[in-house]
Amino acid sequence: MNETADAIKPSIKLCMFDQYGTVVDMQGGLTAAIAPYLKRKGWSGSPNALVTWWRRTHFENSMIDALLQREHTPYREIGHRALGHVLERAGVAHTPEEVRQLVAEIERLKPFPEVPAALARLRTRYPLVVLSNGDPDMLEAAKPHHGIAFDRVISVAAAGAFKPHAATYAKAAELVGLPRGQILFVANHAFDCIGAKSAGMRTAFVDRRGRPFGATPHQPDLIVPSMTALADAIV
Repeated sequence: MNETADAIKPSIKLCMFDQYGTVVDMQGGLTAAIAPYLKRKGWSGSPNALVTWWRRTHFENSMIDALLQREHTPYREIGHRALGHVLERAGVAHTPEEVRQLVAEIERLKPFPEVPAALARLRTRYPLVVLSNGDPDMLEAAKPHHGIAFDRVISVAAAGAFKPHAATYAKAAELVGLPRGQILFVANHAFDCIGAKSAGMRTAFVDRRGRPFGATPHQPDLIVPSMTALADAIV
């Protein structure tokens, strides 16, 4: 890892981050938010498993939306559809307002414990930018909750498609005014690293769960176990 980091450091001019699941703890935060709701409903299953199901359904629906190449559907709307579908499949009686309140918890997610200090170290060398599938207003509402002063926060709404569509990374690079090869894209999700690498960016995979990246021609330039390790490698 260190040899690779030393090789790419001279070319990296900016670090760009996925927000949901990379900067903020989406799985943990949504599980904590939905657990008391499910308990009140008398549902005896695992809240963590239901959140995984919710997130996978959301991802599937967002990929369908991007592939249709129609008008971009807001992230929030896809969230409402995904959670409503999962609750219905799980046999949990719910109202549209309850679904809206639970999806709104995404705006209040907290960062992983090591993230603020690690990003403060990275800031000493690089501008820090977010590229997120979230809607612009959701990302704005999240700022006081994660408390990280990014230099810029970009929503994929600017490109009219969800990541990992190539247009999202191309638009982000255009907006920050840098060649893609001078941007290090950082994500906890393999699909996002694959999309960014395929689009011409350098990539770092934050492997918090200790899982294989998988076979793909678009391997990440760096694999690190945490954001702290990323700062250790490239600052």
